[in-house]
Amino acid sequence: MFGSKIDLFNKEWLDVVFAKKNKNYGAYELRQTNAANTSKSLLIASAIFILLFLAPKIYALIAGILPEPPKEKVVEMVMQAPPPINPDVKTPPPVEPPPPKQDQIKFPPPIVKPDNEVRDEEPPKAEDLKKADPGQKTIEGDPSADIVQIAPAGEGPKQAAQVEDNTVYNFISMENPPSYPGGIQKFYDYLGTIKYPAMATEAGISGTLYLSFTIEKDGSVTDAKVDRKVGYGMDEEALKVLRASKRWNPGMQNGKPVRVKYNIPIKFNLQQ
Repeated sequence: MFGSKIDLFNKEWLDVVFAKKNKNYGAYELRQTNAANTSKSLLIASAIFILLFLAPKIYALIAGILPEPPKEKVVEMVMQAPPPINPDVKTPPPVEPPPPKQDQIKFPPPIVKPDNEVRDEEPPKAEDLKKADPGQKTIEGDPSADIVQIAPAGEGPKQAAQVEDNTVYNFISMENPPSYPGGIQKFYDYLGTIKYPAMATEAGISGTLYLSFTIEKDGSVTDAKVDRKVGYGMDEEALKVLRASKRWNPGMQNGKPVRVKYNIPIKFNLQQ
């Protein structure tokens, strides 16, 4: 059937191996196309290898075709010579400062020097320093002279205008938050005097409302409002008691009183 020489890679062997077997499984098709797939892979790999091998030559060929970028133009700058020194212009001699009001005795700061450069000069005595100020040299004072203040030229620093801080701070981030007289528990006890409105009692309503208010720099309570209402007269009753509270000790920030905002919940619980 196959001749004298048996070729195991011949496709006719597949029909013998897969006789009466499921040829749709995949192995049969893979073996059918194995030779073509191998040849195709070999051709693709060879083409990629040749392309990578010739890439430098192709790049050099393309670079030779493209025009060269223009060379940078170097401009030589000739600096003008400085004007000659006028010998007629002389530097004015240093101006001696006026004598101080208090006598001054030579007492320069100590300097470390070799022994051969040290001069045999006695330092001033303590009694001399009581009568005169230390300085770079000995100068006789002039009692009638004005006191000279050595300061840089100009008007000197001016005090900037103080800007009032009206920022409303959060009590959580305060250095020294406001405090109620007697402590925060006294404030809670004061809020306990809020009366349960008759309207809410008749309707059997309970709930929690949230108040926000600002402690001013003088400790007074302002900007009181209900952020989450319950109704039935409970909001109005809570605001009335809060606005009538005592003055707080104001919050301090950087040593100055500031405005601080508070948020508190008030729970109305109808006792059965």
